Amino acid sequence: MPLSFAELQQQLQPAWGQENGAKGADVDLLVVPSLSMDPAQMAMITGAHHYEERQLFSLIRLRDPGVRAIYVTSKLLPELVVDAVLELLPGVPTSHARRRLHLFDTDDASPRSLTEKLLERPALLARIKDLLRPGRSLMTCFVVSEQEKRLSELLQIPLLGTDPALGYWGSKAGSRELFAACGVPHPAGSGLVYNLDDLAEATATLWEDQPDLGRCVVKLNEGFSGEGNAPFELAPLQLEGRSGRERRQLIRQSLEQLPMPAPSWRLLLGDRGALVEAWLEGGDGLSSPSVQGTIYPGGAVDVLSTHEQILGGPSGQTYLGCQFPCADPYRLELMRHGQAVGEALAQRGCLERYAVDFIARRFGDRWDLQAIEVNLRQGGTTHPYMALRAITTGELDPATGLFMAPTGQPLHYQASDNLADPALRGLLPADLIDIVAEADLHYDPARLRGSVFHLLGCLSEFGKLGMTCVGGSAAEAQAVYRATESQLIGSAQLIGSAQLIGSAQLIASAP
Repeated sequence: MPLSFAELQQQLQPAWGQENGAKGADVDLLVVPSLSMDPAQMAMITGAHHYEERQLFSLIRLRDPGVRAIYVTSKLLPELVVDAVLELLPGVPTSHARRRLHLFDTDDASPRSLTEKLLERPALLARIKDLLRPGRSLMTCFVVSEQEKRLSELLQIPLLGTDPALGYWGSKAGSRELFAACGVPHPAGSGLVYNLDDLAEATATLWEDQPDLGRCVVKLNEGFSGEGNAPFELAPLQLEGRSGRERRQLIRQSLEQLPMPAPSWRLLLGDRGALVEAWLEGGDGLSSPSVQGTIYPGGAVDVLSTHEQILGGPSGQTYLGCQFPCADPYRLELMRHGQAVGEALAQRGCLERYAVDFIARRFGDRWDLQAIEVNLRQGGTTHPYMALRAITTGELDPATGLFMAPTGQPLHYQASDNLADPALRGLLPADLIDIVAEADLHYDPARLRGSVFHLLGCLSEFGKLGMTCVGGSAAEAQAVYRATESQLIGSAQLIGSAQLIGSAQLIASAP
């Protein structure tokens, strides 16, 4: 009789969750980098299905000669894209790693999730299943939904990830409940509401508790990359001196015009709920750090990394990139909070990656940290750190939160999924590699500096790519990022100009 999802997860062994250090492991790793999320949210991401490439850095597991990897995508990955990652793995010949890597694709570039496509192709699943050894195989995903749960049961291999039945702990309301249980500071806010009248009531109550509050933020309970958050200005409403009824009516009218990035947000409000939180202001400085961790089978928790998030977009809350590690003054406190949340998640049965976003405010010599939300999945900070782990044999020092190379040198990086410019359209991955190599900006393991790229599938069609730029200090990593960005865009513009001149000359010489 086939095993259930829960029964399959009981097969997971603690060492199987380790990206590096599980030497001698004899295991098959199935990577399904499916972005099984709300289609409306995914439609807002340019070249969304190419984001399946980001998880290629999980091939770090091929450092162990006993590991085999099966990597599945919607469309066939170009050999150059795959080899660009394998060639970065220190201590492993590319040919040896390549023999233990099996690539499959669904030959389907439609905007549906990769897992949905796989579930429609039983013959493809049968070929994948033939490669997987019972009792020695596991699956990893970018996000775990009911679709990935079904795939795990069909293939009869355990999935290293949180059961979607526990997804509440990654929602806005669940996050606030976790923070309260762990004693992690977080902003004042409301419980879940499901209509504009109740949202107006919650907002009015929040203001009445904090009459100095000039702004709050409305959060859909299930959002992605800040697209479910919208700031709501209270100061212009002049709420002071009005009756409670007048305040609620005025707030209700203003909520009708709330600039929420997510389309049809009022339908999502009714379906999934929303809450309102105080907007954190004041202080001499403001930043958006986050902490990432992992929960191993068996419940052990490791804090993996900290980052400063680079935010932007219409609401200023959309994730654009990150810097590693976060600022020194609050790094260790951030890690302590991350450990506490991870242990609370482990007690509730969660597994694998999690992250906690914070707001940090400086008041003189003191920094105030306030937790904002928990993400129970891989995210935008996952693959840059995977890249750093893949290209070095270093480790995070828990005493400082710095990533130390074997030489004892701390390593920093700046990363983004959103390096985009019209000049980059039409540029092929091979062109990019030529440009970077000629400028001596590709990652050099001898110097421990340079750039590593991902999302190369987006380059030619959309003029967009991702990169992780490494250096021995925050300033050096930023300098590498700026130099790489300038070199790529400048060279692309020169190539485009040369093509235009060539075309004009060809037309002029035509009879």
